Amino acid sequence: MFELHPKLAQDTHRVGQYALCEVLLMNDSRYPWLILVPRLESMREIHQLSESEQQQLIQESSFTASRMLELFSADKMNVAALGNQVEQLHVHHIARFSTDACWPDPVWGRGTAEPYSDVAAAAMLSQLRRVLDDYLT
Repeated sequence: MFELHPKLAQDTHRVGQYALCEVLLMNDSRYPWLILVPRLESMREIHQLSESEQQQLIQESSFTASRMLELFSADKMNVAALGNQVEQLHVHHIARFSTDACWPDPVWGRGTAEPYSDVAAAAMLSQLRRVLDDYLT
């Protein structure tokens, strides 16, 4: 049975779900940052998914990245499945800007997360749900 890793649950707001993945908003207002987590038990690596699950993940990831790029007018989308701190398979989607504090370096381990206020989180979740609605179930 699928269970979201406690660290991911603690660090995110739930946006919704796609056919395969939970869609989560990282609770760090410095960057528009979504995380896709396949709702499959004991998955750590993309190659562990069946071929059809891999294809579904790529479709959901590409859709997410394209919608984020457009919504936030990002300069670049960073998409990565690291898993060094949380072993559960998850894919980060981070909208990056040449003006952000870490540019052009990665955001991981840089600075301190700035959690969304309740009002800001609600507004961001509403925006995201509106643009991701085509895939949300």
